Amino acid sequence: MPIVTVALYLEYEAVLKREEQAAVHGMTSTEVDRALAGFLTLAEMIDVRYRWRPKLSDPKDELVFEAAVNGRADALVTHNVRDFAQAKDEFGLRVMRPRELLEELRT
Repeated sequence: MPIVTVALYLEYEAVLKREEQAAVHGMTSTEVDRALAGFLTLAEMIDVRYRWRPKLSDPKDELVFEAAVNGRADALVTHNVRDFAQAKDEFGLRVMRPRELLEELRT
């Protein structure tokens, strides 16, 4: 089950509604809202009880990391594996690419 915090959800919304992203995914703002509403029906909302900052080289990644740690995620799925490498060992957090997750789900 995916996990999400309020801050992470708002970040997803902001990114998906950017012009350059809309040009790639082709969805209208209303369609993005519907897709995110659907995502929320599948996701568990997590409260951030402790902020682990700074732990990563890119401060923009901290809210993703905090969601994973506070939500006791089984894995953090990202294309940006490199930026999470320094924190994964300290927290025992499994960091994997979407392709790896899909491969696991197939087996």
